[in-house]
Amino acid sequence: MSACVPARAADSDHTERAHPPHSPPRRGPRSFRIAGADVSAAVAVFLIALPLSLGIALATGAPLQAGLVAAAVGGVVAGRIGGCPLQVSGPAAGLTVVTADLIQQYGWRTTCAITVLAGLSQLGLGCLRVARGALAVSPAIVHGMLAGIGVTIAVAQLHIVLGGTPQSSVPDNLRALPAQLADLDPAALSVSVLTLTLLLLWPRLPGRTGRLLRAVPAALVAVAGATAIAASAGLVLPKVDLPSWRNHALAGLPEGPVLGLAAAVLTTTLVCSVQSLLGAVAVDKLVSGRPGPGHVGRSDLDRELLGQGAANIVSGSLGGLPVAGVAVRSSANVHAGAVSRNSTMLHGVLVVVAALLMVPLLEFIPLASLAALVMAVGIQMVSLHHIRTVTRHREVLVYAVTTLGVVSLGVLEGVACGIAVAVGVALHRLTRTRITHQEQEGVHHVHVRGQLTFLAVPRLSRALHLVPQGADVVVALDGSFMDHAAYETLQDWQSTHTARGGTVKITGRRAGVRIAEPAALTSEHPAEGPEEAEPSHSDCRCRPWTAWRNHQCERPRPVPDVDRPPGTADSREGRDTKERADRTNGTVEGEPERDGTGGSQLVRGISAFQRNTAPLVRGELARLAREGQRPAQLFLTCADSRVVTSMITSSGPGDLFVVRNVGNLVPPPGAESGDDSVAAAIEYAVDVLAVRSITVCGHSGCGAMQALLASEPGGDRTSLRRWLRHGRPSLEHLGDASGPAPRLTGRAVADAVEELCLANVVQQLEHLRAHESVARALKDKALELHGLYFHVGEAQAYLLTERGRERVFERVRAVDLAT
Repeated sequence: MSACVPARAADSDHTERAHPPHSPPRRGPRSFRIAGADVSAAVAVFLIALPLSLGIALATGAPLQAGLVAAAVGGVVAGRIGGCPLQVSGPAAGLTVVTADLIQQYGWRTTCAITVLAGLSQLGLGCLRVARGALAVSPAIVHGMLAGIGVTIAVAQLHIVLGGTPQSSVPDNLRALPAQLADLDPAALSVSVLTLTLLLLWPRLPGRTGRLLRAVPAALVAVAGATAIAASAGLVLPKVDLPSWRNHALAGLPEGPVLGLAAAVLTTTLVCSVQSLLGAVAVDKLVSGRPGPGHVGRSDLDRELLGQGAANIVSGSLGGLPVAGVAVRSSANVHAGAVSRNSTMLHGVLVVVAALLMVPLLEFIPLASLAALVMAVGIQMVSLHHIRTVTRHREVLVYAVTTLGVVSLGVLEGVACGIAVAVGVALHRLTRTRITHQEQEGVHHVHVRGQLTFLAVPRLSRALHLVPQGADVVVALDGSFMDHAAYETLQDWQSTHTARGGTVKITGRRAGVRIAEPAALTSEHPAEGPEEAEPSHSDCRCRPWTAWRNHQCERPRPVPDVDRPPGTADSREGRDTKERADRTNGTVEGEPERDGTGGSQLVRGISAFQRNTAPLVRGELARLAREGQRPAQLFLTCADSRVVTSMITSSGPGDLFVVRNVGNLVPPPGAESGDDSVAAAIEYAVDVLAVRSITVCGHSGCGAMQALLASEPGGDRTSLRRWLRHGRPSLEHLGDASGPAPRLTGRAVADAVEELCLANVVQQLEHLRAHESVARALKDKALELHGLYFHVGEAQAYLLTERGRERVFERVRAVDLAT
């Protein structure tokens, strides 16, 4: 009977809470899981980090265990707390010179204390949320600093490669180099040469076997191979000496002058922070361009600064080197397919295991092999790509001064010199204003090129006073800025000159900012100021090198004046009608006769270019004429007049190699097109110009896609129809139900034409991959392919990304330009 007694209410309630009826049983506590991609990425990064950490510690003169401590702490602490999930932190080559100077000047224990204080400074900066302020430093200064550090590392390690001991500075190392060459150690040199050879040739192994072998990091192969050969040959060389962890030196109280210690903390903080933050931005770019699934959020730079500060505190307290984000390990982590911060943390755990269990193996490594590895890293820090970039942006002086300053004076002093030169260059560009005066056919022309500020007022006044009284004057302003002092000077002179019987016409490229003509300020318009003055017919409002506008430099057609009869002398409509009639008859004053409006527009546009744009671009085009074209991108798009490539990509002369055709089509190799121009352009761009990326850009409302949708079989009797045959694979791709159709983010596809435009971009990329030159460059990782869709009506660009089998065109947002 007791079995039939109902359960108590309390028990019933407890049962419902524990396991509701008609529901699956609750799972146990959530277990910690690491993705397989993170495990493989962690192993790859660990194999790179182990020899590099030892090599950097050797280059700084610190205990070799300090490199392993910094690598482990950077992986675990910075990986867990930092704001960039896939950035790998540890001892960085960019900190080698700074740390070596600190060890030589203050000793190892004080250097550890400086690292702790630098970490505290980074924590303070992270709490103040000033991380993005570090990105305001000119890239020329950052690249120059890294180049100077690379030169310093390479010159110092060269002595160890030759079997000697490096000096304390680059000049001393260079002076001691001849004696070192005369007394080199053949065993050390042979091991170093073997290390460099393996390091150089391993990534270039050919064939399928080479592709499999290249999965093993070249740094590990170089050091392991040189170590094995040195041991088998019985070479007597200085080797890695890892003392017992019981004797490992920890941080002590800082000893030394307060100002010197403060400067050391500032230098360490600056170099660690800037390198880590720039590395985080670079990792974001690598992740966004990586194909395949797996979403990784953008970096939180303030949190990254906090993570780096915490890592430096822990590393310095445990007797480790300063920690910063490392580009080599971070890029390896991204390319190995890591999807979360677990890969970074696991690599740190592997370093700890190696430091505890692999000491006997590590002590077989010759110091010459590690020195050769670090010397190669230093040489790679002097990037030819960076030199070309700063030269193109006319900042090579800043780069050179920073590099020389770091090499000859030190990191902090070199960076300070670079900042000073960068400020001077910026002020020079701001104040460089050219003012000319000349007389042509009785009209005086005053031409102002550049920014019109108070610094240029004396020269402006001097040029204006060269104009005689009562003369006709045209003042052309080709700058984008005019301050109040220059405005008042120009306005006062204009009032005085017109009061004495002269005429003044002021033209400029800015439509809304124009000096008022006194004659326009009649009693009917007493409130009109400079912004409301009516532009004259000859004013050209085109703005070269600024935001593009679609207009033909003509006065806008006014609203008819209903109070006055058409054609009267005082009617604006009458004046405009007369001007239009005169223009049609070719009798407008100052304009040559032309047949048809198209010719007039062409000549006016060319004339405006020669007057406004040519003076600005002449120097750049002269440089391109001397050096030849070296574009970085091949941009293949439709011939539609609404697609302006330079406007969409914010590019200038020499930036893009552009191919345009109807429908942005890429005929596959061997297609019977009768026109090899597209294939020839691709081959020339890839093999001769060595472009680094190819972009296929489609657009909304494409007439070629509309014609494809409406085409019928057998209708290829015209040239246009024959050309559009190359778009039929896009139709087949669109009708293929085996995979998802390309789509846009943020909204659904508008119609069949837009859907075909997206599919056409994807299909033409497939045709590109079939071209031999493109396939070869993709295999060598020297080329990237991009798909772009531009919606004309929205003025919005969408960039193609691949998520597994899914092709998604993601909206490119304006905020991306700020990072």
